[in-house]
Amino acid sequence: MPTFHTVRRRLTALTAAALVVSLAACADPSEEPRQAADGPVAGSQVQVIKYDTSPDQPRVKGNFDPALAAQLPESVRRSGVLRVAANGAGNAPLVFVASDNRTPIGVEVDIANLVSDVVGLRVEIVNTSWENLFVGLDAQRSDVGISNVGVSEERKDKYDLATYRLGLHAFETARGTGWKVNGPADISGKRIGVGSGTLQEQVLLNWNKQNTDAGRPAAEVLYFQNATDSYLAIRSGRLDAYLGPNPSATYHVATSGQTEIAGTVSSSYPIEGKVGIISRKGSGLADPLSAAVNRAIADGTYQQVLAKWGLESEAVPRSEVNPPGLPRPSKKPSAQPTAR
Repeated sequence: MPTFHTVRRRLTALTAAALVVSLAACADPSEEPRQAADGPVAGSQVQVIKYDTSPDQPRVKGNFDPALAAQLPESVRRSGVLRVAANGAGNAPLVFVASDNRTPIGVEVDIANLVSDVVGLRVEIVNTSWENLFVGLDAQRSDVGISNVGVSEERKDKYDLATYRLGLHAFETARGTGWKVNGPADISGKRIGVGSGTLQEQVLLNWNKQNTDAGRPAAEVLYFQNATDSYLAIRSGRLDAYLGPNPSATYHVATSGQTEIAGTVSSSYPIEGKVGIISRKGSGLADPLSAAVNRAIADGTYQQVLAKWGLESEAVPRSEVNPPGLPRPSKKPSAQPTAR
């Protein structure tokens, strides 16, 4: 039996064309528009969605393109398999196990299958830790990584990245507050939770400086070692919001029914953060896989995959290879399950 989770949640607005496709693909597309915004900080609208976590869930299938398949490196084309490294350590809705506690599911698994369909390959998921994802690529134990890898200038030195999602952070707050976050002024004087040393913390510190420079009170930044503790603080009224990875926040909203997303911000604020299919530099995979993503965008199957997992707000209008990414950091942030 399919396993479903339903929730009323907040999403950033899509383009009109993508929205039509996305709503058609949702299990329960009843919607109450609230607000829309573009750019590195986005407002929200409310939508009811359902998650299917069963192992036999329907899969969105890509449309085979022989011209794109011919662009694959000969060794990969001959093997007929795309070995995809993914961190499956319970990072719902990115990569996690289905209700049978065995079958890998999630938006990254579906994206892997979608682009592989387009170029005529079968997916082999290589379950790995975040750190070993890169080790496995270097050792050629996998062909690509599809595990929410953010595009950064540092990574482009060694790898190629074909983009397929935006990187977003989300402000998660108690359900029913009516609070919306569209920019620094909206968090002025609020109590915001975050993980120490993360990209999310960098956003909050940036916004606090903007607030104090404008004569507004800064937000009170409270640090949490894990999101679970922050959820308890939100429920008890000790915290106004927690800033964390948008995919994780979206799934928690769905499964808890106690919180909602008040707004999102780019993972690479103030520039637009993007997530990419990562491959060894010069392997010849980035261009055909980027073209496969664009083929799926054009025929609407890409939008259906994101809608299935409630991540329409992370849709890209087109895939790019090695676009500008997160600038080289002065110090490395700690690992996070989104836009890392």
